[in-house]
Amino acid sequence: MMEDSIAASSATLTKMARKIREVCVFAMERLRRRTRQQIGGRREFVVLDESHFRHKRKYGRGRMAGAWGRRKWVFGMLGVNGKSRKPVLRLVEKRSRGDLVPLVVQHVRPGTSIVSDEWRAYRVLSVLGYKHHSVNHSRWYVDPHTGAHTQHVERAWRTYKEQIWRLRGNRSESLLSDHLSLIEWNEWLAKKHHHGAFGQLMHDISKKYK
Repeated sequence: MMEDSIAASSATLTKMARKIREVCVFAMERLRRRTRQQIGGRREFVVLDESHFRHKRKYGRGRMAGAWGRRKWVFGMLGVNGKSRKPVLRLVEKRSRGDLVPLVVQHVRPGTSIVSDEWRAYRVLSVLGYKHHSVNHSRWYVDPHTGAHTQHVERAWRTYKEQIWRLRGNRSESLLSDHLSLIEWNEWLAKKHHHGAFGQLMHDISKKYK
């Protein structure tokens, strides 16, 4: 883009990237207001998992903000329907039942089949009307009795972390939150648009800047 005189410097590119990110975050906010961003149901099961994200300083150098020096948890709810994947990704302070279960209730439709590990925060899900299947990872990756596993979301974590690392998006909570929305935007909106990500971006720019 600099060679083609679209941007004069890397600082300009950074500003452009921030503006595009804002458009994608705005689009996901609109989607949540319109649909509540719900997953699951009769034809789609949901896999739950948590993963900690922490800014990796290059060569171990550079400043690290005080609170961000501690690990930050991202709670992932992944709707799986054939080859379709719909992630709901939320930054949470703790992995407690009070932090995770309200998000499940908000975004996962009642009666959905849910697969998770045996983290104690999930034990209440059956009582809340979900068909809960847990996997004891200390014994096996795939439950031999039910066939339940969490490999869908574990593969997704690797992909998401690689994307965020390439975008250097783990330096602050707000930037990480934006990049989580960007991942959601790609899976929920961009991949569904008949002109792909660029077509969806043009549509969302027209909505934000009428």
